[in-house]
Amino acid sequence: MRDSPTNEEPQALIERVRAAAAAAQPLRITGGQTKAFYGEPVSAEPLSTRDWCGIVSHEPSELVITVRAGTPLAEVEAALAEQGQHLPFDPPHFVSGSGTGATIGGVVAAGLAGPARATVGGVRDFVLGAQFINGKGEWLTFGGQVMKNVAGYDISRVLAGSLGTLGVITHLSLKVLPVAPAEATLVFPLGQHDALEQLHRWGGQPLPLNASCWVKDDTAPDAPELLFVRLRGAVAAVESACERMTREAGGQRMDNAQAGPDWAACRDQTLPFFTAPSPELCLWRLSLPQTAPVLDLPFAALIEWQGAQRWLWAPASAADQIRAAAASVQGHATLFRAGADGAPGVRRFSAESPALQAITQRLRAAFDPKGLFNPGRMG
Repeated sequence: MRDSPTNEEPQALIERVRAAAAAAQPLRITGGQTKAFYGEPVSAEPLSTRDWCGIVSHEPSELVITVRAGTPLAEVEAALAEQGQHLPFDPPHFVSGSGTGATIGGVVAAGLAGPARATVGGVRDFVLGAQFINGKGEWLTFGGQVMKNVAGYDISRVLAGSLGTLGVITHLSLKVLPVAPAEATLVFPLGQHDALEQLHRWGGQPLPLNASCWVKDDTAPDAPELLFVRLRGAVAAVESACERMTREAGGQRMDNAQAGPDWAACRDQTLPFFTAPSPELCLWRLSLPQTAPVLDLPFAALIEWQGAQRWLWAPASAADQIRAAAASVQGHATLFRAGADGAPGVRRFSAESPALQAITQRLRAAFDPKGLFNPGRMG
């Protein structure tokens, strides 16, 4: 534990948590409500962090920004862009039903990253420090504002993907990076098997790969199957890779003005693929080894992260089939978005291993012993 990056206590949030703890009243932590669909449904009194917002500090030369948890993601990204910097892990900008945008606290709590995740790292890799309120109403500080501050660093990283089950995040210090000098997107007419094989070959070579997406937008038999690859890095490296890769796999270079919005749509799940083909279907997320082959599943798919993340539209009744296919290649499957009926009786997340379950239980016992925060959201 280290000194606080700010002495400004979130007194209203602290008092609210202490009152809830005294009354044994569970709380549902909310921010922008853009990922309310993610995880098991929670029935509890809402506790919003949206009013606890603002950028505390930004040190461009140190590549670090410290923000309050309720700060809109768009505001953080705009401030970074003014200094030629960004959050490299491409956090998604899902929009809630009320039209509000994601908050930085929700970005970390959900732990979701966009197309660049496979090459730059995930959300937790960029969390330097955090402050949060535990289930006793104590305001705790872990980590720091530079990578060498290692004391308690793992705790601040554990918050990434915890879905608010450990505490109410109030402040975050995040590592940021400069925007790459050059970017290019290439597109190749390749089927799923050939696309994965080509990505595996490129992955073992010194190429400035940043993101990939394979998709067949239409269910028609003759619909095109396309592999999109984004390159980022030094100008010379990107130009050399473009020439080499298009020659090797018969592709072509896209205009960045067209490709940029397409990658944002992939990140935010607004591509045509992410529109449910029918109301009863669910969106499944498969997390697999990058080298996993094409799975024997009869469902429409979109593939990211050089093969490590695969999206499927399938009914909730196919849960066992999908999870068995993922497990067969040492992966797992998440019911990411339920269909219109809510997929009753189907777990959102695959069961944890006994070892991981024991660690999770110890963490919750340490930080939220009464199960105050987002009870049941992670199953």
